[in-house]
Amino acid sequence: MYPIWEVPNLTAGIVLAFIATFHILPSHLLIGAMWFNVYVETKAYRENRPELLEFIKKYTLFLLVFSYVLGSLTGIGIWSAATVANPRGISGLIHTYVWGWATEWVFFIIEVIGIFAYYYTFGKVDRKTHLKIGWIFAIGAWTTMVVIVGILAFMVSPGKLPETGNFFDGFFNQTYWPQLLMRTTLMFAIAAVYAIAVATRLKNMEVRGFITKTAAKWGIGGLILGTLLFFWYSKTLPDEASSLIGTFVPQGLKTWIIITLVLMLVYFVYANVKPLTIGLFPAIVAIAVLFGGIWSTERIREMIRKPYIIPQYMYSNQIIGHGIPSKGVSAEIKRINEIGILKVSPFVPAHLREITEENSINAGRIIALIQCSSCHTLNEKGLRPMPQMMKKVGIKEMEAVEAYLDTLGGYPHMPPFAGTGAEKGALANYLVSLNK
Repeated sequence: MYPIWEVPNLTAGIVLAFIATFHILPSHLLIGAMWFNVYVETKAYRENRPELLEFIKKYTLFLLVFSYVLGSLTGIGIWSAATVANPRGISGLIHTYVWGWATEWVFFIIEVIGIFAYYYTFGKVDRKTHLKIGWIFAIGAWTTMVVIVGILAFMVSPGKLPETGNFFDGFFNQTYWPQLLMRTTLMFAIAAVYAIAVATRLKNMEVRGFITKTAAKWGIGGLILGTLLFFWYSKTLPDEASSLIGTFVPQGLKTWIIITLVLMLVYFVYANVKPLTIGLFPAIVAIAVLFGGIWSTERIREMIRKPYIIPQYMYSNQIIGHGIPSKGVSAEIKRINEIGILKVSPFVPAHLREITEENSINAGRIIALIQCSSCHTLNEKGLRPMPQMMKKVGIKEMEAVEAYLDTLGGYPHMPPFAGTGAEKGALANYLVSLNK
């Protein structure tokens, strides 16, 4: 067990979610944008339209700065935030998929070299060679998605890996192919939004109109196909995840996804009909709407994993709820219930390891930090604040709170309480103090 990273008002998970949502924009943008670039460049050569190359240069420079500077920084941010937010979870993923990530990093190196080679060889190599560089770049970038989706899919549906311990049983789980295809089509829509934004800065009106109309068509196709694939993906989700979508996920998140799809479709249709009327401001608004849709989608993906950080293995509070014998990993709940969470966690202050009448509330707060703070804040305001939750439940007596803690395992989105009877009493004492 590791120290707890307490983030007042937000929780560590929300910090990670903000970084991850922003990272999706530059990472998915890059993959779709390179296929768009290669398409436009091929058209420019075949139809002898060198004026189209002006757009490709501007778009590629934007990708170089946005996707590889900001995108790389947020990628590092995800690793840093995940490491402190849930170190045991990220450790479990690394030990399971270290070769998967190593493979992804190889293709990421191809990406990094490819973006510089593609941009800086404009006009310095022949057309055929430059297109080959573009194709290598585009395929290499997409291959990083092929690999990383397997790990992302595992975090929602682990497949048969808990029983077999086999890498590919978890990697190619039931949600892998629909998620890969869904993300692939939607990345074309993301690339189209930014292509239109870049096109607004072009001086050649003919080129601007062509790029805007072409990008709009890519966007319409990506949205429609992505939406159809989403329904396939939703059918492959585990029953527990599907149930949480209906009972636990806020309606506002689901509504905003629908609003985003409708607004983006209208935007693309309008851009296709009247391409030259799209200025920079509406293009920026479209990007903001897109960000909101991605945020809602990623929040839902995180929520449907509850009560786990890795399904059928580790709870969101980093306690191993189910063993994986094939990996030599044992469940921890029984041991924690016998000797106590305060003795299992090495970073608990020495004077709080043994619960007394004097330190009961402080010991209860430490237990709440360990077992609850991944999803709840302990202060009055913020994300699912514990004081407000206790007021909502309306339980003010110690015995009633202890009885409530015994029922946590009956809530599909919450881990069961783990600890001794004395620790349960200390946690109840702390929760009652919040209600007062």
